Order: sequence, then C-alpha cells, then structure tokens
Amino acid sequence: MIGDKNKVLYDSIKRLLRRGATVHLKKIVNKTHAADLSVVFRSLPLSQQHRLFALIDDLEQKGLLFSELEDVDLLELIDAMPIDEIVTIMETMPADDVADLIGKLPEEKADAILEKMKKEGSEEVEDLLRYGDDTAGGIMVPDFIALSEDITAREAIESIQRDYVDVEMPFYLYVVDQYDKLVGVSSLRQLVVVAAETPLKAFMTTDVFAVQTDMDQEEVAKIVSSYDILAVPVVDENNRLVGIVTVDDVIDILRKEATEDILKMAGAGEEFVETQSVVRSTRIRLPWLFASCVGGILAFFIIGYFEESLKTLTYLAAFIPVIMGMGGNIGTQSSTIVVRGLATGRLNVRDLWTVVSKELSVGLILGIVYGIIIGIVAQASFGTGAFALSVGLGVLSSMSVAALVGSMVPMLFARLNIDPAVATGPFVTTSIDIISVYFYFMIATTLLGI
Repeated sequence: MIGDKNKVLYDSIKRLLRRGATVHLKKIVNKTHAADLSVVFRSLPLSQQHRLFALIDDLEQKGLLFSELEDVDLLELIDAMPIDEIVTIMETMPADDVADLIGKLPEEKADAILEKMKKEGSEEVEDLLRYGDDTAGGIMVPDFIALSEDITAREAIESIQRDYVDVEMPFYLYVVDQYDKLVGVSSLRQLVVVAAETPLKAFMTTDVFAVQTDMDQEEVAKIVSSYDILAVPVVDENNRLVGIVTVDDVIDILRKEATEDILKMAGAGEEFVETQSVVRSTRIRLPWLFASCVGGILAFFIIGYFEESLKTLTYLAAFIPVIMGMGGNIGTQSSTIVVRGLATGRLNVRDLWTVVSKELSVGLILGIVYGIIIGIVAQASFGTGAFALSVGLGVLSSMSVAALVGSMVPMLFARLNIDPAVATGPFVTTSIDIISVYFYFMIATTLLGI
C-alpha cells in the first residue's frame, strides 16, 4: 500500500508511463530519493520497474534503490539484469550492503557476481560473507578510523584528512595498539578541542562498548540503543578491531525484528504480507492456525463432556464467549508485554518469577473486578445467586490463569532459546480458551450440584 506522502509521486509516474513521457519521467526519478522510489516500485509491474530503473543516471542512486527495495522486489528486478551491470552498481555501494545483497541472491548468480568482483578486488565483501547474516560480523561496516595510541591529536587529524576521506560513517576515532587490538575510542569533537600535541592515549576513553563478530544482531541493537552511541566497534576473538555497526543499521534491525515478532505473534510468519504470494501466505499461516483448530476441537470435547449439565441449565452456555474472551484478551496482553520486554532488553529471563508473579497479581485484580461485574449481570438476568457466583469465579479463574500462562510461556521459551514471539498468538490464546472453558464448567457443576 502507498501512503499519502507518496500518492502524488505514484500517480504522476503512472500517468507519465501511460503517456510514454520519458523526458519528464527521467527528471522525476533522478530527483526522487531512493526510499520514496522503492515504495513506488513496489506497486508497479516488473516491466515498468525496469523502464524506470533504466532512466536513473546516477549509479549511486541505483545502489541506494537496491538497498531500499524489499527482497522479493529486488530479486525480481535484478533477475534479468546482466552480471556486469549489477557489479558496476555494487561498486558504488558500501561493502556491508553488497554482502547483504549477495546473500539474498540465488547461489549461482551470487557466485558469478563474486567471481566478477574478485577480479576487481572484493576482499571486504568476501570477508563479510564469512559471518552469519544476523550477526555483528554480517552487518558491520569494514570502513572505520583506527589510529595508533601513540600519535598526537595533530597527527591524527592529518591522518584522517589524508587516509580516511572515504570513510562512510566517521562518528568516532578508534584507538588501537601495535597489534591492532582495540584499546580506546575518542569522538571527533574530543580530537579537535585538545591541544595539538596531546597523544591519543591521554584523552581517549578506555571503557569501550565493543561486540564480538558472532553476537546476534538484535543484541548489538540493544547495546547501541541502551548506551545512546552512534556506532559500536566489532572485534574478533583476539580483540582486534574488524569493523563497526552504525546507528542506521541498528534502526533497520529494530524495525525488522519488531516486524518479525508482530507477525509471529499474529501467526502470520515473519515476512511482510504484501511481499508474499497467495500460495506462500496460505502455506505459512496453515500450521499456525492448526493450533487454533486443535484447540477448538478440544473445547468441543470439553463442552460435550458437560452436555448433561448444559441440558439441565442451558443458560450456562450464554457466558462461555465472555469468559473465553476475557481470558484470551488478558493472556494476549500479558504475553505481548513480556515479549516486548524481552525484545527491548527491559526484561531478563532470570526475572521469571518476578514477572510472572506481577502479571498473576494483575490478572487476579482484574479478574475480581470483571468477575463482580459479569456476576451481577448473570444475577440480574437469571436471578440465581449460585449461578452468578459460578460465572464470577469462572471469569476470575479464566483471567488469572490467562495472565499466568501469557507471562510464563514466553519467559520459558526465552530460557530454552526459542523465540518467545511464537508463544503469543494461537498457542497462548488457544490454550487459555481450553483452560477457561474447563474451569468454568467445573466451578458451575460443583456450585450448582449438577
């Protein structure tokens, strides 16, 4: 879907494409930011995407567009492009973006591109491809400013002006020893305000937040966001500086991880819905909804088990939806809060009992409040105190157990190194529905003597 911001751009491009107004189209695509173009590309057929892409003059603009396009759109766009053209565009892109792009391509095409790039020097890209896609090594930028701890501020400035002009993100100056091991860091501001003859080791910060190459990208993002830094250095097992992860990559990671968690929690997979075909969307959702299907069947058997009770008091069935609904809602709330806390680092798996006891307390309080309200409705409707008490206790037990399950299951999944987001959607809500129905009928049959 196209937002209001890009609606005018999309309509203008579509109109000019119909008219074949190449000159005007060329002016628009060369003046439009790649991020806005990528949104328009998403809604155009492939033939028109190729027409627009061919009108872009600046190779760097084409490279930026490669980086902004969704995976499916990117793969379709470059599928028919000659290898030489792809390599030419990639030469204008940062090494980490190139490595990320190559990792998405089919193996045969990726090998052909790497072979072509090898002849023209692609050591940085090949080094990045050695690391996992979702690790600090896989997302790091291999271009950074690193100087010896013994040189002065004046020499550092001269070196930056001479040797580091092309560094993409010069946020910090990293200080290394004679073995290239990271020993400190300095902001560029610190560098220019100290006396010219001051050695780097005299004013550098030695308390450096660094990450290993194999650290998960989500953990890297938490470090950058927690300490409000613009980049974090990446070191190998020997503490040698090999790259940096910058804040722009962190923003992409947080957005990607948040999207994946939300889709998993809804039982819709891990990818944007608009990038999936009907067949793929169906295949992804099918196993998730199977949990709901099984839960519904189990609930059917539970209700069937209490069939005689329902025949005696048919109005027992009237409050099944509200009891299941209240339990499902608070269970989803609890699990969503816990999953978000784990994802942002605000909760730790070691806090299991603290988190669970807190959510259980909330569930009990809310269960009492809504149990009283719904119990009053039951009393007013049917005039039976025992039945009203059964309904109220059914709501209380449903909401309490839901809060317990909704908070405990994601925490347990996290302890077992399973993504806690998968516990939130159909899994939690289905289990809560089954438990709620069972507790409701057990309480009702006991209190009403049926």
